Amino acid sequence: MSISISNISKSYGEVTALSNISFDVKPGELFGLIGPDGAGKTTLFRILTTLLIADEGQAMVADYDVLNDYRSIRKSVGYMPGRFSLYQDLTVEENLNFFATIFGTTIEENYDLIKDIYVQIEPFKNRRAGKLSGGMKQKLALSCALIHKPKVLFLDEPTTGVDPVSRKEFWEMLKRLQKTGITILVSTPYMDEAALCDRIALIQDGKILEIDKPEAIVKHFPKSLYNISADDMYNLFVSLTNYEHTYSVFPFGEFVHYTDKRDLIDTAIVATYLEEQGLTDVQIAKTQPTIEDTFMELAK
Repeated sequence: MSISISNISKSYGEVTALSNISFDVKPGELFGLIGPDGAGKTTLFRILTTLLIADEGQAMVADYDVLNDYRSIRKSVGYMPGRFSLYQDLTVEENLNFFATIFGTTIEENYDLIKDIYVQIEPFKNRRAGKLSGGMKQKLALSCALIHKPKVLFLDEPTTGVDPVSRKEFWEMLKRLQKTGITILVSTPYMDEAALCDRIALIQDGKILEIDKPEAIVKHFPKSLYNISADDMYNLFVSLTNYEHTYSVFPFGEFVHYTDKRDLIDTAIVATYLEEQGLTDVQIAKTQPTIEDTFMELAK
């Protein structure tokens, strides 16, 4: 396995950041760690990249133990933290040269690996990193993480705060990188990005909720799901929250996602109840669950 995690736990005082985490990532796999802020994703990444020591458990990265072989791990992995951490007063080219030198290589030696990414920022190679846009900073950080040709790439919420176009481009870059044989572990709070991974682990409050392929996780959703809309979405949400048969309800874009305690429901009866609450233009339609729906169910 490229990454093997066994019963990892970590606490900060009375706060438990990770609780008995275990999973494996296969060589060449694009694996997603999916969860909200504060779920424990960054703590786990820092343990796997030898920046933190776990309180309990064991972990192997690229066949090296995170405690005994930390020097070898640091040479074998690339790490892109959630916060932009390059030298903002250095230019794009100076940052890349700096990281290449640290790892005893050159831009030219591994240029083929970063070419598709670097060509997009090369026109700005003399611009200071601090003056780059969010998308350009992201590409520079990824180039620096790849310049020494790592076996495993850790990306901690790489698309947070980045515009939708740059997010799409970034994931396309990850798919191309995966074809070179690099194992990629990426964390994200965006549930729509989970579907782009080979497998995902859903994490909440430092605990793994489920691990599987995205399509398999969605199939585990236990109930029929409905899109409901009306003229007043706030009162719609309140009315459904107070409805005696409601199992779950939460906002989902232009709709409310609703599940019922009953196995079979008559949507006309639900619509009548909502109209009695003063709502108009009530629309109810069955829909397919998403990873976000499954996550909300598992996190209850």
